[in-house]
Amino acid sequence: MNNQKLEATLQQLYALADPTVMPRKAKKYGITADRALGVYLKDIKAIAKDLGKDNELAIALFDTGIYEARLLCSRIYHSKDLTTALMEKWAATFENWEITDSFSMKFFTSGPFVDEKMLEWTAREETFIKRAGFVMMASYSSVFKKLEDAYFEDFFPIMEREAHDDRIYVKKAINWALRNVGKRNESLRKKAIKVGERLIQRPEKSAQWIGKDACRELNNPNLKLRNYPR
Repeated sequence: MNNQKLEATLQQLYALADPTVMPRKAKKYGITADRALGVYLKDIKAIAKDLGKDNELAIALFDTGIYEARLLCSRIYHSKDLTTALMEKWAATFENWEITDSFSMKFFTSGPFVDEKMLEWTAREETFIKRAGFVMMASYSSVFKKLEDAYFEDFFPIMEREAHDDRIYVKKAINWALRNVGKRNESLRKKAIKVGERLIQRPEKSAQWIGKDACRELNNPNLKLRNYPR
């Protein structure tokens, strides 16, 4: 690992540090993190764009334990080189929805173990690992444009199985996954609505909320479908 490159990258992050950022994020978005510098995500994205993909630097940044360095890691590591060991190591540290989503959306979803981990993590108990599974499911629905409907129909029983979970960051991710699958095409929209209607009839408030919110969007006459596969 080029220590000079690591130090130069950390200096960029420290130079952008703003002590008002994390209190603002905590108040507005519920995002709290240990060892955070207070750097805006737009600035982290800009640094990532300048750096390009660099696996060694990404791992070194993550291992500093600095929150923003970890966010940067998720943007410069080659997703094709992900291993299940790395995914487990990184997921075990997720402490809020922002870093969970940063790793789980296009990054983890574009990796070689997305199917395995998506199914495994949606059944896990840890809040942000379970969220990661459903965020991957939501992202999967928009990333993989050529897959047939049958693949996504298999997601519905998983959503219904976990809809009892009333933790806000879990139920919101389940809701997100249901809406995203429903927006793939008209056939899946109708099937997702049926799932939502069944959830509305459930006794758990979390299931009812997931179903109502999903049906509200999927029944909107102005909803734009992606018309996948294509």
